Amino acid sequence: MPLTVKAMMEAANAVVERVDTDFAQQVMEQGGLLLDVRDAVELQQTGRANGAHHIPRSMLEFRADDSLQSHDPELRKNRPIVLYCAAGGRAALAGKLLKDMGYEQVYNLGGLPDWVNGGGEVSS
Repeated sequence: MPLTVKAMMEAANAVVERVDTDFAQQVMEQGGLLLDVRDAVELQQTGRANGAHHIPRSMLEFRADDSLQSHDPELRKNRPIVLYCAAGGRAALAGKLLKDMGYEQVYNLGGLPDWVNGGGEVSS
């Protein structure tokens, strides 16, 4: 049976813990990575969470695979990563992808509004 978005979201939410802004900030303070997986246009329109690194969801596999020349050195399998997008869906799917690729500590903050509502600052 073919996969549906609903089934993929359920699988992602089952393995990627949802966290809040306070948790994300603690992870960052301890050397973890806050990762924005939205498209570049979205960043231009709304800015990004202070301290966030950006890799579009469409490029994540290529940046996360350390055997490729396109690997992003900010992504390390033993480094905690907190992801966010606009509402949380892409962050959940991206989190499951990273877990499937061997990343150990991966969390879903949800969307940029969750960051802001939790007291996080945004920069342009």
